[in-house]
Amino acid sequence: MIPQALFVLFAVCSAFASFHDFGIPEQSATVDVRAFNVGNLSIVGAASAVFSPTLPGHESVTLAMHAFLVEHPPTKTRLMFDLGLRKDVENFPSAISSVFDAGVFAVNEEKDITQLLVDGGVPLETIDTVIWSHAHFDHIGDMSKFPNTTRLVMGSETDTSIYPANPNATLQASDLVGRNVTKIDFSKATLEFSGLAAIDYFGDGSFYLMSTPGHFPGHITALARVSPSSFVLLGGDTFHNPGELRPRPAFQRAYPCPADILALTRSSISTDFFWSPRSQIGRFDLPSRAQQLLAISDEKGAFVVYTDPAQSQVSLEKIATFDADADFFVLIAHDASVVKELPYFPRYLNGWKESGVKNRTAWRFVEKSSLAFVFGEK
Repeated sequence: MIPQALFVLFAVCSAFASFHDFGIPEQSATVDVRAFNVGNLSIVGAASAVFSPTLPGHESVTLAMHAFLVEHPPTKTRLMFDLGLRKDVENFPSAISSVFDAGVFAVNEEKDITQLLVDGGVPLETIDTVIWSHAHFDHIGDMSKFPNTTRLVMGSETDTSIYPANPNATLQASDLVGRNVTKIDFSKATLEFSGLAAIDYFGDGSFYLMSTPGHFPGHITALARVSPSSFVLLGGDTFHNPGELRPRPAFQRAYPCPADILALTRSSISTDFFWSPRSQIGRFDLPSRAQQLLAISDEKGAFVVYTDPAQSQVSLEKIATFDADADFFVLIAHDASVVKELPYFPRYLNGWKESGVKNRTAWRFVEKSSLAFVFGEK
């Protein structure tokens, strides 16, 4: 029989595994990471294209739009991971502008990322590289505002055909022409973290790019080492709502839902749409829920969010292993639940573990006051 004290120690160690268990080499080099919330993007009447189930009253969904400034002190290199949305949506190629004209999207954005950078004292000419997690319109910004010396990096499967030569293309000449464009070939990757092929971007273990296919061709994520033993995982669009990722048993063991939030979920989460072994009609039991609340949408039609839902789910399962670990803070482009707590620019994300921001934001998505709450009546 295992003594109770040893059992508890084993359980804690199992929940909080070391980053070494992911195959990540030990290194001392780090990067600095700062986040911007560029604005809100609302998907009007089409939330079912993002996740399921879609409850009555939640047919529309509002998402944050995050962009990240990454600085590499050893080389004094600055790069951006995602840019958010450009302000002049009327200047998108017709394949995108027509969707805005149809009213599928509504935007609340006072300034685009280039304005936010300049206003924050970061000249655009100091941005060495822009990395797109993928080439969706709400991630690529307006590359024409960056000087041609700013390089562009993307996944190898990214379609770089240009409108109007290709009338269905979502990119245009101003996105690509005249600058160094690099496609990352993960077939040559020599690293693998939790089943994800990885490239050591700077060669010193401070910043990795990982292949996370499924959402859109060429989708990649980034793993930023912000201290020798802590990381920020920039997840792009591997999911759009934390309910697609949580709850899971490993996450609940590591990050139990706070008692005050838990008490409210018993009545706020609808048992007509969500269930768990210890739930009762009208009284949801979150701790006994073993699977995530939301599923990645496999909806087909004119407006598709996930190109390959099955592959997206595989990538999501791999990201979930990081999410449940104490050494990693997973941030996606569109998580509206973290907006009130995340330390945005000019503050840094490097001290996320010491500040407890992961603990504070982990369950915000099931609070009725959160923009990410889609699980019952508002």
